[in-house]
This record gives sequence, C-alpha cells and structure tokens, in this order.
Amino acid sequence: MRPIEAVASTTLNVVSRVSGPLAGAGAFSLFHMPFVRSKLRSSERELFAQAEVERLPAADGKQAVVYRWGDGSRPVLLVHGWQSRGSRLAAFVQPLLDQGHSVITFDAPGHGDAAGRSTTILDYRAVITALHDKYGTFDALIAHSLGVLASFFALTRGAKAEKVVAISPVCDFEYLIGEFFTELRLRDALQGRLRDQIAKNLFPDLPAERMPFSVTHATEHVTAPVLVIHDEGDTRIEIAQGRRIVTAFGDQAQLVTTTELGHRRILSDAAVVRTAVDFVRSGPSSVGADEVRLASAE
Repeated sequence: MRPIEAVASTTLNVVSRVSGPLAGAGAFSLFHMPFVRSKLRSSERELFAQAEVERLPAADGKQAVVYRWGDGSRPVLLVHGWQSRGSRLAAFVQPLLDQGHSVITFDAPGHGDAAGRSTTILDYRAVITALHDKYGTFDALIAHSLGVLASFFALTRGAKAEKVVAISPVCDFEYLIGEFFTELRLRDALQGRLRDQIAKNLFPDLPAERMPFSVTHATEHVTAPVLVIHDEGDTRIEIAQGRRIVTAFGDQAQLVTTTELGHRRILSDAAVVRTAVDFVRSGPSSVGADEVRLASAE
C-alpha cells in the first residue's frame, strides 16, 4: 500500500467510527480519485504528436483530452482503463489506420494529460457519448479494463458500435467496490455507506436489483458481436470477469485467452493486437471458435 493510500485508509476507518455518513461521502470521493497518473512513454510520443488534439467536456464541468488520427470516417474508439491513458492503446492505432479507419482515443478526467483529480463512470459515458454524437456509430470500440465497463454503460445510453473488443475487462461495478475495500483495508461497515453514495450519485435511475451497473445488464441493448481477450494470470482483474461477459452474451461473444501477459502488457502484444484488428475487419469468423488460446507474439 502506497503512503497516500495508507493515510486514506486510516482516516476513513477512524472517521467511520464517529460519523458513518461522513465516512461514506469520503469513501465515495476517494473511490473516484486515481492515486497514480500515467505519463506518456517515449515510444508513444511520435505517434501522439501526429494526432489532432481537442478538449471535450465530460460530466460536472470536467474535460477530457481527445486524440484523433484520420478524417473521422469509419471511426474506431479506443478506451483506456483506471490510472491509465489513451496512449496505452497506441499499438492498435497504425494497424487500424492501415485498414482505412479513423482512430480516436482520449484521456479521461484525472488521467493522462487531462486536468482534474477524479473521474467517474459518468465522465466516461459523457465523453464516449459526445464522440459518438460527433463521429456517428463506431465501426468498433476497443476498451481495456474499467474502460470496458464504462463503454458498455455508454452503449446502454445511446452510443452505438458495430463491434466491441473487451480486453482484460471489468464486468461488474460491484467487483470494483470489492477491490477498493480490499486494497485500502477498509472496515466492512463502510461498504453499505459507499453503496448508498454510488446509488445516489451514479445510478439513481437503475432499479435496485440492477444497482450497481454490470455489463451483464447490457445484453438487451448491445447487439454487436463482442470479442473478449483476457490473460489467465491477470492479477488485477480476474479472468472470471471476462468469462461473465462471454456467458452473458452467449453466441454473440467469443473469448480469447492469453498467458503470461498480465493486465497491462496484453495491450502491446502483437498477437493480441492482430487478433483484435482482424476481428474489427472480419468479425467473429476471424476467430472461429467459442474460446481460443492465443500464443503470445513476444
């Protein structure tokens, strides 16, 4: 546990013994605050220097930084995960451009080069929806980790994509809550308080039995084919989360598993990139089975 997390953990646990509501509000604020801001890597600089860059409003006056290659036609959207940034999906850009797509990605508020200290699933939804309104239906949406959950949330709220690639996906918002409490070693008594804040501030329109949001709730809204790619040894997001998505979507989804790529290196693996891009081009037939084990190209 990093020092800032240790301080936050101690503070919330102490406050929760004095004022449950105050501790719940504090946990909610902390829940949406990345402790690490990823920096642009030297290997990503040249590509991102070639992008068209703009700032786009998110929720509550926040802004995202948007990067685009191409003229905007045949758009493919790349969506990063928690404590990450758009440039982490750089390996997908040139192969998609070679197929004639425009490629769009963004840094969510509090991430990458975007200002702010926090972001919520509502911010992701606002950005994805705004980009959809600007460029139209995405030829494909490729997302990683938390970006998968946020993307499906946007797809249930009006955004559309012809194909979806979910890499190391988070399926259930509830999973994030459990990880948050485990990582910060928070008292169990705080969980109810945090869930109350989440229901009130993020999902007030969801019925109780569907709060918080899960990708499994999106099956009635998303008709696009879905490719899930997940590493069997992912220690950040368990592969069971990827399997839940495949099970929920049935014949509409396919699972590709990898080994020894973990949660982040999977994004730069040549075989993973090729599989995803082939799926964008050709659809499910390019994978050809319900579940495939993919050998790393490295």
